[in-house]
Amino acid sequence: MLATGFFHVDCAVTLQRLYCLSVMQISSRYVHIPGVTASPDGPWTTQQIRNLLMDPGDRAADFRFLVRDRAGQFSASSGAALAGAGTEAVKIPPRSPRANAYAERFVLTARTEVTDRMLIFSAGHLRTVMAQHARHYNGRRPHRALQLQPPRPDHLVADLSQEQIKRQPVLGGLINEYERVA
Repeated sequence: MLATGFFHVDCAVTLQRLYCLSVMQISSRYVHIPGVTASPDGPWTTQQIRNLLMDPGDRAADFRFLVRDRAGQFSASSGAALAGAGTEAVKIPPRSPRANAYAERFVLTARTEVTDRMLIFSAGHLRTVMAQHARHYNGRRPHRALQLQPPRPDHLVADLSQEQIKRQPVLGGLINEYERVA
């Protein structure tokens, strides 16, 4: 199953509202950030879904359902793109964000860890920040549901009692990653 949702971030310079689309694979907690835009209309959302489904590393045919809210950005063409890949779009009931809890939880995490703590200057800046955050979220950030392992670890977990550790700042020190000293 996939869970998807939009969240917005206000640009500090242009005072423009930017929208970020996030998609989470529920079983593995792996997050994709397909895109950022100032005007998330139906054709843009459909193209982002097509791009996501064409990603060969994620085996789009394995996903039977995509849980989404009733936002107007999800048009009939995005549902058709999903149906073409064998995935059914499941709309949550009106005014019930808890029915899409995985996507809403990622939005809360992205807000509290990143976007509420830094000024965003443009859509390109938000794309870069969210790509770095998704890389950290998927490769280094521990998840309780995964026995404190990241969805797709990009390093070996160090035994903190036996080895020296060095800190690697991410996003200018907003987030820190730790690894063994070579």
